[in-house]
Amino acid sequence: MFANLLSAAAIAAFPLPAQEDAATADPAHELWTDQCEDWDEWDKPGPAYKIFGNTYYVGTCGISAILITGVNGHVLIDTGTRKGAEIVARNIAQLGFDLTDVKVMLHSHEHFDHVGGFAWMQRRTGAAVIASDIGARVLQTGIVVAEDPQHGMHDPMEPVIVRSTISGGDVVEGGNTRLMAIDTPGHTPGALSWQWTSCEGAICVRFIYADSLSPVSSDAYKFSDHPAYVATYREGLDQLRAAQCDVLLTPHPTSSRMPERLLGPTGLLGSENCKAYPDLIEARLDKRLAKEGEKASGE
Repeated sequence: MFANLLSAAAIAAFPLPAQEDAATADPAHELWTDQCEDWDEWDKPGPAYKIFGNTYYVGTCGISAILITGVNGHVLIDTGTRKGAEIVARNIAQLGFDLTDVKVMLHSHEHFDHVGGFAWMQRRTGAAVIASDIGARVLQTGIVVAEDPQHGMHDPMEPVIVRSTISGGDVVEGGNTRLMAIDTPGHTPGALSWQWTSCEGAICVRFIYADSLSPVSSDAYKFSDHPAYVATYREGLDQLRAAQCDVLLTPHPTSSRMPERLLGPTGLLGSENCKAYPDLIEARLDKRLAKEGEKASGE
């Protein structure tokens, strides 16, 4: 069966490749940066490109979608908005892959800018959607849960059929790739990050698709009023710091400096990005909590 849930121990350990071996010049990277800008529009078309091995960027200029191909079918992480999903579908086809070979769909966090196109994409692929428990609730109803810091800020989405749920440490097996889920609540309570390995011959690269994780909320929400939630927020950041990673990807390309890194000497390769990202997010969380404390003391 394509979408088996395995234990975390099922992920094989791959050697870290030398950067000069893993990084290859790709004109598609320059094409992407020519067409797309930092913090670009969510539904602006951008060209698909191969990142490494069987991992491809198929998203828009402003919202990431990641395709991981396999001999028995492909995995798609995120679709963007409802309109963005059409761009993702075209990008997959332009790479030469059949849309109906997408057998599994996974999510980062359960907001419309990243999963609003799930229902549309599921109808065209027949893919099995696998989600976190809370992510499944949102996808099945189309409504953001009350625990979400941005509850009440988003319009309902078209409901999605969820095949099964997954927790941090579980693994989804897709084709010849195993993807491990990492619980990373914070930006949303059901958010997941993903870890997998792609190889070209003897060279293997470890990927992390880390959720957005920014402490953004409605005006009425205070993170400081939810200490248990903040604690799980920090636990997810700690898990990302501890994860083995050579290439960092994020649902918003600019969050991980993708446009800048694409044209660098090693492309997207660089384990230092994987460590810097959770540090940056935690600094933003601390700043948000401090600001809430200052506001409370001034009232």
